[in-house]
Amino acid sequence: MLIGALLVAFLLSIFLTPFVGKLAFKLGATDKPNERKVHSKIMPRMGGLAIFLSFFITYITYLLFMDDFGKKLPLLVGALVIILIGMADDIFELRAAPKFLGQVLAALIIVLWGGLEVEFINLPFFTDTLYFGVLSIPITILWIVGIINAINLIDGLDGLAGGVSTIALVTIATMALIKGDLFVAMVALIVIGSTLGFLKYNFHPAKIFMGDTGALFLGYIIAVLSLLGFKNVTMISLIVPIIILGVPISDTFFAIIRRVVNKQPISAADKSHLHHCLINLGFTHKQTVLLIYALAACFGLAAIIFSFATMWGALILVTGLLLMIEIFVEKIGLVNSNYQPLLKMLNFKNKP
Repeated sequence: MLIGALLVAFLLSIFLTPFVGKLAFKLGATDKPNERKVHSKIMPRMGGLAIFLSFFITYITYLLFMDDFGKKLPLLVGALVIILIGMADDIFELRAAPKFLGQVLAALIIVLWGGLEVEFINLPFFTDTLYFGVLSIPITILWIVGIINAINLIDGLDGLAGGVSTIALVTIATMALIKGDLFVAMVALIVIGSTLGFLKYNFHPAKIFMGDTGALFLGYIIAVLSLLGFKNVTMISLIVPIIILGVPISDTFFAIIRRVVNKQPISAADKSHLHHCLINLGFTHKQTVLLIYALAACFGLAAIIFSFATMWGALILVTGLLLMIEIFVEKIGLVNSNYQPLLKMLNFKNKP
């Protein structure tokens, strides 16, 4: 049934994407070239609608054969809110405030109606349990909104957000199957199929962009699924979804650091994200995307290994990952060319 769901979503996406592209032109949901864009002609965006429709049709079809149909609806309703916000932005280019409010509304639906809430964690090396209390709902909403925007920020090259999201979803599906969580695995596989079908048209050179419609939807689904399997567990286990999403989270984190260091507004747009830095180093468009795919796959593999590691093994793995991320960031100039604290320290120690 799981493989069937993936294949149905994949075929639907391949079939629907060209029609969505035509609809995008009719609605004015197009992306025009400018100094921050890497494409040179007007492109249809809102392609994420094809991903959502493929997901929607497959999800509803399979839910009819499952128990607790009503309990599975909040995920779909929240996704519908996100899709409407994304489509409105792709057509009318919304301001930040209504987009943010729409994301919070979608998060509130899955939290308050769907019951998705991180209420406590067990602290490593301690017997005490840390209860979040009144902060549990804000923390859960913060996670969902944060991941939505992290996926949106990385959507800068043909096939990049779709591929990175697919790799994250493959990791989530794998870990769900290991744990025996068939619902999370099924939803992840449906979105994987929907996204892979879309990537046929979105990989470089792209014929259509997913736009905010796709990026917000993928961010929402990934945020929710990553929490479903890891809520109310140990702090070490809670790190697993962070590792799975290492690429978009790191890019977002260092974008904030970059803007603080450069004394720019945190919400300011720039051309210094991970994919921009790699292209500036001389990598081609396709090479940059494939390299980031490889990084995302490494994070996914690390997350799976991490979930089976002992307490000390997990801490060593996280420490190693953080060091490698920092060195990589300093090497490519993700913050700026002068930000090299670790490399300068290592170079200083190596001097005779």
